[in-house]
Amino acid sequence: MKAIKKLILTLTMSIIAIHTLSAQYHQKAGQTPFTLVYDGAITENVKGKVNIHPVTYKLNGIDIAANVYTPANYDASKKYPAITIAHPNGGIKEQTAGLYAQRLAEQGYITIAADASYQGASGGEPRHTDKPKFRTEDISGMADYISQYPGVDANRIGALGICGGGGYTLKAAQSDKRFKAVATLSMFNSGEVRRNGFMNSQVKTIQERLKNASDARKQEADGGKILYSGVASITDEEIAKTTTDLYREGYEYYYRTHAHPNSTFLYTTSSLMDLMTWDATDQIELINQPLLMIAGSKADTKYMTDEAFKKATNAKNKELFLIDGATHIQTYWKPEYVSRAVNKLIEFFGTYL
Repeated sequence: MKAIKKLILTLTMSIIAIHTLSAQYHQKAGQTPFTLVYDGAITENVKGKVNIHPVTYKLNGIDIAANVYTPANYDASKKYPAITIAHPNGGIKEQTAGLYAQRLAEQGYITIAADASYQGASGGEPRHTDKPKFRTEDISGMADYISQYPGVDANRIGALGICGGGGYTLKAAQSDKRFKAVATLSMFNSGEVRRNGFMNSQVKTIQERLKNASDARKQEADGGKILYSGVASITDEEIAKTTTDLYREGYEYYYRTHAHPNSTFLYTTSSLMDLMTWDATDQIELINQPLLMIAGSKADTKYMTDEAFKKATNAKNKELFLIDGATHIQTYWKPEYVSRAVNKLIEFFGTYL
């Protein structure tokens, strides 16, 4: 019995130590000059290696905060293909968007990951406004900026969108033909989910929620308090009780393992007026560029990728690539799944850019 108790104590202390080390690592990462919170992140710019360049630019009067990654031995007199990376809902440029931006820069691309308007370190009021028209414009705004960046070949720009950023990338690519190749990872159709609920779980309350959003907008217009939807914080017990992989693992990612002070699940309730009447797949037949859609085979969000892929009837050489065994959130950080996604993206962009 004493041996068993000792073993349990040892295991418990080991688990605590692992969690402590993880927290310390990510806290330390957050204290670097670039506040990146993904594994293997750049901590300093070293000559001859991939470098990161924090930049700001104006988009429709709003200051946009972005990070540009340049390849090893970057030479501004040469020409490089470029890729825009749109972050997930609730995410920011220092998380998975930055990870993929860095990994693609390691393969010779100039990449840009920007915080969405009204979110992260970008400007805009009210904070955490989350309207599709802004998120879509943010992606074209990245193309505006990166096309003028020294060394970028403006005729070889690709787009990658992750989660909600994937849905908005599909929308941007419908009209913005500067994007010569379009890719999504774990695509999330924000309009469909905000309207119908995740996996169509809230269809019966659509009108009620639209009324609540309308009331929230009226309150804003009257000068009252801005109302927010979403989750501001969550306990470990609440996380453990969350039944869907997307949200349980999402809470762990955003509020525990890869937390960043600029990242939040909150958004203005009035944004639902726009979100619930929008859909990433509306007019998706306008995409005529090469299209790659990547999803985890075990992702409970995969149905959204399947729906969009089927509707993208005019996409050139479209391909659906599944990462065997991966859930939605695991494609953000788990090394083996990230490597599979990156390898496929390199193959895709290498062919079309």
